[in-house]
Amino acid sequence: MKLLWLKNDLLHPVDKGGKIRTYELLRQLKRRHEVTYICLTTKDDLPDAKERASEYSHRVLTTPWSEPERFSLGFYLDLAKNLASPLPYVLQKYRSPAMEELIRRELTSGRHDVVICDFLTPSPNLPRDIDCATVLFEHNVESILWQRHYQNARNPAKRAYFYAQWLKMLRYERTECRWHDAVAAVSDNDVRDFRTLYGIADVYAVPTGVDTDYFSPLGASATTYADGPRVVPTRQPREPYELVFTGSMDWLANEDAILYFAESILPSIARQVPQVKVTVVGRNPTPRLHALAEKNPRVTLTGRVDDVRPYIDRAGAYIVPIRVGGGTRLKIYEAMAMQRAVISTTVGAEGLPVVPGQDLLIADAPEEFAAQVIAVLRDERLRTRLEEQARATVCARFGWEQAAEAFTDVCRRAHAKFLQRRGGVRVAA
Repeated sequence: MKLLWLKNDLLHPVDKGGKIRTYELLRQLKRRHEVTYICLTTKDDLPDAKERASEYSHRVLTTPWSEPERFSLGFYLDLAKNLASPLPYVLQKYRSPAMEELIRRELTSGRHDVVICDFLTPSPNLPRDIDCATVLFEHNVESILWQRHYQNARNPAKRAYFYAQWLKMLRYERTECRWHDAVAAVSDNDVRDFRTLYGIADVYAVPTGVDTDYFSPLGASATTYADGPRVVPTRQPREPYELVFTGSMDWLANEDAILYFAESILPSIARQVPQVKVTVVGRNPTPRLHALAEKNPRVTLTGRVDDVRPYIDRAGAYIVPIRVGGGTRLKIYEAMAMQRAVISTTVGAEGLPVVPGQDLLIADAPEEFAAQVIAVLRDERLRTRLEEQARATVCARFGWEQAAEAFTDVCRRAHAKFLQRRGGVRVAA
């Protein structure tokens, strides 16, 4: 098949869950299909990001885009303008007439079998009058994510803002899911939610994968893999009382997770394990996180790193105290593949086909989460059992090749549906 892939950004650096999922899927899809990639570019892109798009696409087409700096006057003016818009702000800011024209011009060639809209963010730029099969690739049920932001917000102003954004997202996501020929979700749970919320039938699960060669215990991995040589970091001494969290720290769900953990869970752990410390690995920590690290010596922020593996490898345990969010957490598979015990909330591990108590530990109440962490840090037999089972589960069941096959099947279903209705006219729901 010939695929036209729409996304709001280039994939390098491949340092976020959504980017990792897209990158690994596209690398697999490129081996069997022709991939054209259309996206926005910014002044902050890496110098070689466009050149490296050849790793996951045959052609790349881009158009410049910019947004006001976060927390600037322009940023707040955009938020104010959004009050009158039917689009949620996180979608409105990516509205680009230039990208819409680029997509329209590319589709007039008639060379593409399926258009894939990766996340909702490019969807405002996808023309409604196209003559091509379309797939909406949803990494989260976005409306549920915003609903959880609203439910967990304490500040009245934030709570009101999140409520309004939730309602906008609910309406927009419903319309988009019904308009596309098929929706690709990242878990069976998300499939169920899409069907329940939006009454759609053509939604299918694409499993999350992990590169178990790359994410493996340091010292146990080889220096050459199926796609060529890779650098393997030097193994560092194990820090048995260090907890680690990885993720983009400018994402609200991750910020909330660390603030919640530091305020509601960490003090209970420290009373019984005085040596405990937390390393937060990820790009663009917010001002609130910097303030937390300044006042709490147990918390360390790394900012963006080139390789998360040394931090995971040396840690005593991996934590996922996420309360809001959706989709599936690639970070959990990566930690499991690196043979680390994982303690997560139910939301953090949502949608992952893993067995609590066997592959990882699940806890939601602060006291319960603290108790599980303490048990892992103190009980070497428990920690070793969880680590060995985690690695074995990931290696046996979760690879990107299976995910790519499932995604290809979604594209074929969408194309077949398009051919069936080709004589008619697509009508927006």
